[in-house]
Order: sequence, then structure tokens, then C-alpha cells
Amino acid sequence: MKQHIHIFGASGSGTTTISKLVSQKLGYRHFDSDNYFWLPTVEPFTAIREQNECLEMMDKDLSENDKWVLSGSIANWGNILIPHFDLAVFVYVPPEIRLKRLENREFERYGEEMLPGGRFYEKSQEFLLWAEKYDKGTGNGRSLERHENWLNNIDCSTLRIDNIDLKKSVEAVLDAITGKTDT
Repeated sequence: MKQHIHIFGASGSGTTTISKLVSQKLGYRHFDSDNYFWLPTVEPFTAIREQNECLEMMDKDLSENDKWVLSGSIANWGNILIPHFDLAVFVYVPPEIRLKRLENREFERYGEEMLPGGRFYEKSQEFLLWAEKYDKGTGNGRSLERHENWLNNIDCSTLRIDNIDLKKSVEAVLDAITGKTDT
């Protein structure tokens, strides 16, 4: 049975939700890369933590826990953590669905302040434009091509999920962890 799982994908693909559900079902700890990458500030997602500090904190938490699921993307900047992984799961969701999820999440987070004229309008628009570039690979940071290359070049079991059904996605991850499917 696999005990160290990394679930990643584009923003809005459901990696955090899947990771939380898998962790709850198995009694594993759940860690999210955003909690390490971003500094806790009054306005979230505005200040990036220094990379070495981020990696040291993640390495410490992953090393000190026997069973865990790490959600979020660490592709290319977190390669030092790859030896921890028993299983890496890449979640792909078509852009139109992902972007609608992100718009809804932005509205849940900021309410009418994310609409034109609102305090978070510019920030939300910038984020959504960044997220839209994922599949085309035209932006900075995460991209579909980068994630697929990373998945193909890491040394552990892997699973790719091209499924928007949450229940089926969780089941596929659980099957891969418990060995019901070969990865």
C-alpha cells in the first residue's frame, strides 16, 4: 500500500478536493503546497515564501509523517521532494470546466468584490488570465506540457486522471494506493 502520495494538476482541477477526500478515507495527513508556497498574509496569495524555506518546511512535514497526501503543483521547483513519493497523480480537467470552477471559487472567496469596480477585481482577473494559459503553455509557472513532462520523468508510480467525476477520481486514486490497479 502506498503511503506518500502527491496529487497535482492545473489550478481548478480538483487536486485539493481529491486529496482531502483520499486523506480522510485512509486516515492520512493532508498537506497542500499552497500553504508552504504562499506566506500567510492579510490578503492571501500575494506574497511568496522564499523557495529554500518553503522546501525545508515541506521536507520536514513529509519526513515526520508516515502517511500523507500532498496536493498542489511542485513541478520543477520542488524536485528535491520527489524521493518522498510512492505515487504521483496528475489530474487533468478540460479548461472550460476548470475556468468555471475558478470563477466560482473567486466569487466564493471575494464575493462582489471580485466583480468590476470591486476591490479584488484586478487580482481575480489577473489570476483567471494566468489560469487560462495553462493548456496553451503560454504563461509563467504551471502548464499542461510542463506537468506531463514532469510526470513522465519522475521515479515513482504514476497515475493520470482525465475525469471530472469526483467520486470516480477518488476511487481511482484509492485503487492506485491500495494496489487494486497497476500504476
